[in-house]
Amino acid sequence: MLKYCLKYCNPRLLRRPFPSSLQFPGRDGYSYLSTSLNNHSNRCFSSQSISSNTTVPSEADVIVIGGGIIGTSTAYHLKKLNPDLDVLLLEQNKLTSGTTWHAAGLMVTFGSLSHTSTSWRKYTKSLYSSILPTETTLSTGFKPCGFIELASTPDRVHDLRRVSAFNRHCGIDVRQITPEECLDRFPLLNIDDVLEGYYVPTDGRVNPCDACMSLARGFKDLGGIICENTEVKDFIISNNTVTGVTLSPFSSVAAKKVVNCTGMWSKQIMEKAGIVSPNQAAEHYYLITEKMDNVDPDWPVIEDPQKHVYIRPEGSGLMLGLFEPQGIGWSLDGVSNDFEFGELQPDWERMAPYLETAMSVVPATLEVGAKNFFCGPESFTPDNNPMLGETSVSNLYMASGMNSIGILTGGGVGRTMAHWIDKGYPDCDVTQVDCNRFHPFQNTRKYREERVKETIGMTYLQHYPNKGYSSAIGIKKSPIHSRLEKETVAWRDVSGWAGAMYYADFKPEYGWGKENYHEVWEAEHSAVRTSCGLIDMSFMSKFFVKGVDSGRFLSRLSTANVNGDSDTITYTQWLDSRGKMQADLTVTKLNDTEFLIIATDTQHNHVHLHMLRSIVDESVTVTDVTDSYGYINLQGPRSREVLQSLTDSDVSDENFPFKTSRIINIAETSCRVTRITYCGELGYEIYPSSSTSLSVYDALMSTPSPPKLCGLKSLSSLRLEKGYRDYGHDVDNTDTVVEAGLGFTVEMGRGFVGEDKVREERERNRGGKFIKRMVNVFVPSSSCFLYHGELVLRDGVVVGEVRAGSHGFTVGGAVGLAMLESPEEGVFLNKKYIESGSWEVLVGNDKYECEVSLQPFYDPKNLKIKG
Repeated sequence: MLKYCLKYCNPRLLRRPFPSSLQFPGRDGYSYLSTSLNNHSNRCFSSQSISSNTTVPSEADVIVIGGGIIGTSTAYHLKKLNPDLDVLLLEQNKLTSGTTWHAAGLMVTFGSLSHTSTSWRKYTKSLYSSILPTETTLSTGFKPCGFIELASTPDRVHDLRRVSAFNRHCGIDVRQITPEECLDRFPLLNIDDVLEGYYVPTDGRVNPCDACMSLARGFKDLGGIICENTEVKDFIISNNTVTGVTLSPFSSVAAKKVVNCTGMWSKQIMEKAGIVSPNQAAEHYYLITEKMDNVDPDWPVIEDPQKHVYIRPEGSGLMLGLFEPQGIGWSLDGVSNDFEFGELQPDWERMAPYLETAMSVVPATLEVGAKNFFCGPESFTPDNNPMLGETSVSNLYMASGMNSIGILTGGGVGRTMAHWIDKGYPDCDVTQVDCNRFHPFQNTRKYREERVKETIGMTYLQHYPNKGYSSAIGIKKSPIHSRLEKETVAWRDVSGWAGAMYYADFKPEYGWGKENYHEVWEAEHSAVRTSCGLIDMSFMSKFFVKGVDSGRFLSRLSTANVNGDSDTITYTQWLDSRGKMQADLTVTKLNDTEFLIIATDTQHNHVHLHMLRSIVDESVTVTDVTDSYGYINLQGPRSREVLQSLTDSDVSDENFPFKTSRIINIAETSCRVTRITYCGELGYEIYPSSSTSLSVYDALMSTPSPPKLCGLKSLSSLRLEKGYRDYGHDVDNTDTVVEAGLGFTVEMGRGFVGEDKVREERERNRGGKFIKRMVNVFVPSSSCFLYHGELVLRDGVVVGEVRAGSHGFTVGGAVGLAMLESPEEGVFLNKKYIESGSWEVLVGNDKYECEVSLQPFYDPKNLKIKG
C-alpha cells in the first residue's frame, strides 16, 4: 500500500496509515509521479536570496567551481583569510543545486576518531550557530536540539565507548545515557533492544540551503563575486599549471588558481585535466511522514546504525533517512550538467525491507501516511574519505567527495582549503584525504559500480579495526600471486593489490578482542621472531631516480645523507620548508647516477608528486617501476641461512653487513637483495623482476626448511613491537622528525629542505624541553587490545592518544605508538617525566596500567637486526 500511495501521490491515500508489514507490489505498470520536496516542506529551500553577477569577469586570483556547501564555504573562507584576493565563484545552475538542497542537514560533532574530522565538525557547528548569523544577520537554521546515537549490540557499545572517550578528549560533551534516558528525550522511540545511548546535547540540525546562502552572503559581503548559470567547459593548462577556465568556445576566465568543488560532477570535470577523481553518485533515501500529533520539533536527532537509519523531526512529522548495508550507484556514465533540483525514482523492492526495519525504531511511523519517499543522489569516494588539496596539475585544487557529511564538515573543509590555497600548505593532517591518492583503475566504471555499493553501506555498518573493503580486491596482483593463491589465504585490499592478511583455511570474523585468526596470526608472527618468514610486499611503491644530478637532488630532499657509498640503503624522511614530514622511506644508491626509492603503497602518488615538484634545474628523471619488480621480504634469524643456500654470493655479516644492497644470484636468476628490516630481525628484501619473481619464490620455498608464509597482520604486529613508524598512519604531515622520534636520521649541515626548522626545533628542545613526542606503549594484559585513538593518561591526566596499536606476541601484551603532548605550559616530556609517572591507557570505559618508553619494547639495542 505504501508504494501505491507514494506513486500516485493521492492526498487521501497518503494520509492512510502504513500497514504493519510493508509488502509492496511489483514495479511493472506504475509510472512515478514526483512530488517535489518544496511541495511538502520548506526545509529544503532557503527564504534568503543572493543575487549573482550577470557579467562574468575576465580574470580572478582564484576561481571556485561549484555553488554547493563546499564551494561557498571555500570561497567565503578564502576571502575571509585574505581579503585582497579576487575570488570568483562559478555555478553551472543555481546555488545549492546538486546535492546540497536535499541534504538532511544533520549537524553532528560526535562519531570520528580523526582529529581532523572532529575539528572540522566542531568549527562547522560554531560557524552555523554563531559566526555566520553574527556576520551576515542571516539564519542558517541551526537548531541545537541534541543528538543521540543508539547502540543495540555489545560490539556497537564497545565501539561507541571508544569513540566517546576520544571525542571527550577533543572537547565534545558526549554523555553515555541509559535506554530510558533516550526514551525521555524522544518519547516515541522503541528501546526494546537499545543497550546504551550517546548523547551530545548541543548537536542538532541545520537548514542546508540557509547555511549555503549564508556562506554565499558572507562571501559577497567580503567582496566576492558569484556567477550562476555559468558552466565551466574545460581548464586552461600550460606547462602542467592551470591558468584559467573556458566557459564556451569563445569565452574564458584567467586565474592564478582554480578550485573544483563540483561534488558528483568532479570525476567528469577532472578528467578534462587528466586527473583521477573517482567520486561516484549513489542513491540516497529518506521518508518524510505526514503530521504526527505527538512529535515535538525540539526532539533530538536519532541515529540507529544497526537499523541503518537516522531520524529527526521534520515539520510536524518525522524524517527517516536510510543508509542501507549495500548501496547502488547512479548515473555511472556521468551526471548531466543540467541536473539541478532533481529527484530519482525510488527502487521500491530493494528498499522496502530497509524501510520496514527503520520504521521499527519509531513504531508510530507505521500509523501515519507519508508525504514523500525521496531518493536523491549523494556521492562517495572509494575509501569514504574526502578528496582535498592541490592536484597533480599545479594550482588546480579540489574539494569533493564528502560522502554524505558535507553539511556537517563543510565549514571546516572550506577553512582548510582556504588555508591550503592561500598559504600553500594545509592546517591539519591530510594524509587520509589527499586528492592525489587514487589510481586510474579506480576511475573505471566497473570498479566504481562495485565499490560504491560498499562505501554507502560503510557509513553505518559496524566498523571493526581490522575489517577492510571486500569489493574489487586484486585489481592488481603480485608477480607471485599465482603461487600464493594455491595456499589458503585471507585476502584484503591493499591499494588495489590483493594482499594476504594471513594464511589459513577460514574467513576472518571481526571483533574487538581475540578474533578467530588470532592463533594463526601468532604463529606467523612467531615464525619471523624465531625462524624465518616470507612476506609478499610487492605492493610497495618503487621508483628509479636517474640522472647526473640525482644524488644531489635526493640529498637535498632527505634528512639523511643518501648520497654516500653505492650499494647502500638509507632510511630517511622528506620534509617541507616548515620542517613538517612529507614522506618516510628508504633510498638505495645503486651508483652515482641511479637510485631506488621504496615507499608505502598508500603514499605512492604523494611521494611521486613530491619528487616531480621538487626538481629545480636538475638533470633528473623519476620513473615509477612498482609493477616491474616484485618485493619478497625474507625475515627472521634463519633468513641468512635460507638465502645463503640459494646463492654463491657471500651473504655473511662480514661481507654483507646491515644496510648493504647488491645484485646477487638466487638459484638461476639474479636480482637486487637488500639487508634491511621492517620487522626488527635479521632480514632481506629481495627485488626480482616481475618475470623472474616466480623462480625466486619457488627456489626459496624449495629449500629443506622453507620460510613460513606470513601475512600483513604479522607485519603490523612485528613492526609495532619494534616501534617502527608508518607515514600516513602514526606519523603525518603535522609532525616533525624530532617529535616523531626520528631525529637519528638527520644529518645536519647538508642544506636539506627544512633543515633550518629542524635546527630551530632542536634548539627549543635543548635540555629535554619537549612539548610533543612519540613514545612506545606496552600494556601487559591479554584482555587489552589497542588499535587507534585510545587515550594515554599520566597520573590520571590525558596527555595523548595511541596512533597505531596491535598485539605484541613476543613481548606479551598490547603494543602501540602514541603521540604525547605537554598537558600544560612548563611541563616537558623529557626522560624523567616519562619514567616517573604512573601510566594508563583508556579503552572505552576501561583503564589499563601500561608502560611508556622512548625505546621499543622489543630489542631496544638492535642486537637482532645486526644478526
